[in-house]
Amino acid sequence: MSQIDYDALSFDDEDEIISPRGSEHGFDEVVERAISRRGFLGSVLAFGSGAAVMGVGALQGSTAMAQQMSRFAFDQLAPQTDGTVHVPEGYKWDVLVRWGDPLFSDAPEFDSATGIPTAGSDRVFGENTDGMELFHKGGTQLLVVNSEYVNGKINLPAEQEGKPVSADDVVRLQNFQGVTVMEVAEGANGWQVVVDSPYNRRIHHRTPMQIAGPAAGHDLLKTAADPTGAQSLGTFNNCGSGRTPWGTYLTCEENFNGYFGATVEPELNEVTAAGFKRYGVRTSVDEGRYNYHGFDERFDISKNPNEPHRAGYIVEIDPWNPDATPVKHTALGRFKHENAAYALSPEGQVVVYMGDDERGEYMYKWLSRDVYVPGGDTSTLLSEGQLFVAKFNDDGTGTWVALTPEDTGMSDAEIAVFTRMAATQVSATTMDRPEWIAVNPTAVEAYCCLTNNSRRGALNDDGTVRTNAAGEPMVPNAPNPREVNRYGQIVRWRPHNDDHGAATFDWDLYVMAGNPTVHADGPDAGSANINAGNLFNSPDGMQIDSTGLLWIQTDGDDDNEGEFAGMGNNQMLAGDPVTGEIRRFLTGPNGSEVTGLTWSADKRTMFVGIQHPGSPFPDGEGSLPRSAIVIVKRDDGALVG
Repeated sequence: MSQIDYDALSFDDEDEIISPRGSEHGFDEVVERAISRRGFLGSVLAFGSGAAVMGVGALQGSTAMAQQMSRFAFDQLAPQTDGTVHVPEGYKWDVLVRWGDPLFSDAPEFDSATGIPTAGSDRVFGENTDGMELFHKGGTQLLVVNSEYVNGKINLPAEQEGKPVSADDVVRLQNFQGVTVMEVAEGANGWQVVVDSPYNRRIHHRTPMQIAGPAAGHDLLKTAADPTGAQSLGTFNNCGSGRTPWGTYLTCEENFNGYFGATVEPELNEVTAAGFKRYGVRTSVDEGRYNYHGFDERFDISKNPNEPHRAGYIVEIDPWNPDATPVKHTALGRFKHENAAYALSPEGQVVVYMGDDERGEYMYKWLSRDVYVPGGDTSTLLSEGQLFVAKFNDDGTGTWVALTPEDTGMSDAEIAVFTRMAATQVSATTMDRPEWIAVNPTAVEAYCCLTNNSRRGALNDDGTVRTNAAGEPMVPNAPNPREVNRYGQIVRWRPHNDDHGAATFDWDLYVMAGNPTVHADGPDAGSANINAGNLFNSPDGMQIDSTGLLWIQTDGDDDNEGEFAGMGNNQMLAGDPVTGEIRRFLTGPNGSEVTGLTWSADKRTMFVGIQHPGSPFPDGEGSLPRSAIVIVKRDDGALVG
């Protein structure tokens, strides 16, 4: 049996153990050609309108302009390294809800030493909060929140060292994950969860789901428990989020592969075996991260090899109807979905931008066949249309390439289930872990966090360049210009003709994170809008508020040493898309990721997620660490987004 400490292992490192990668990278080749032809960064980093044709001089001018024309209503917060949350002077924060807090009055009480028992574990707020959205109707506000994964050493009895030893343990872990829908309200005592609201519910790893789109009913999705291939149980590793213009919530299944394993050596057909390798599904006989398969045969691929094909999708949830069955939309593709950012084309077609969060994977776009009409039929908008994958050119342009049977040699159902393979067939550009995407409501443009990629340009023992899961070499390219990318960057694109439905776009890099205090110059110093005051690494979460400010959340190295000296804990920063200025606004407790951001209906309150704190946050010494959602307000009650 494996002795690996999965609680101390990142999902990237787990993938490396399951399916080690060899050599190079497509997005890197684009950048490398751009650098060699026009000079490092000058052509791919700029701000404001016409950024694609602005050079280094314009970039530096924009930075100077930013210092004179700041739109920020706060002074920059210094980096922090302690175990709590910090916000700038003139702002205040408080805890709204923590893992284990009750959604219903019959929920078990949280024990500061042992947490929550299995009985009633689906009646409390979930673990490891991530993406979230707020919905309001009349005077009612619903906060819908993802719970991405669990930390076994915190969520199970200490003597078990993080491992489930019974089916009861597995049920407890399954209940802590998924999605929470809850009513929230602000009263005399501040913001609180409305306990026993009729809207409150938990959606977890055993909740019935409907499967829609081209893969529904296909043989690849059929199991003994579901011979129709059209119904499944549970939504998994719910990372980022999104919303639709018709008022539903989109939750995104990311590192679903880690939930599956084998109790005996599985006998797999060629197609399934290739898919497992590409998606990192474990085929060895060991416990893995969660050991679900040891107690729930649904997760045992030696008995149910099609079950992993039923995870890795975007799931639509109606927050206003507790009886509605969530829908898995296979038309939007199967991969490690980070989030879902929507836009509308000028004709009214629905566009959904998506990233596949793994080193060397791709960016995608969905374009609906039909148009969105407020109050009209929305049943086809996420199931009938075309899925595209991004190809970046080194001249600052790009193309969305359609994933069709003609171009991929795969059926529509196969494209939906094995989307990564389809994208490889059309030579999509590989990226440095494309995570959250945000669409600017004040300009026709979108942004994607490319978090990091320590394997890009790195060499194997035999001297060959490391590859992604498809075997494509990971070498530097235009949107991913650095070898051993420790810090990450944010790519921006503007669709041609101001049409998010267009097949072509212009792109640039809004920022390259770096550390100019450690690297005086060169690519690891970062772009001109990075300085000793606003250092950060690994941009991950991202939202753009109603005024057009870009909010950047990080999930990176917070040891504050060596390459990361001066950066402090993970944080949330604000960026101005026009001037390029970036300022630190909030820092999280040490060991935590800052992830998930939304606003109250009146824009006077921010809701911010704090995931996997490394210290006993927020209850203090003597308590287990608890992921939480905090609220942030201005002292003067003014708008915060």
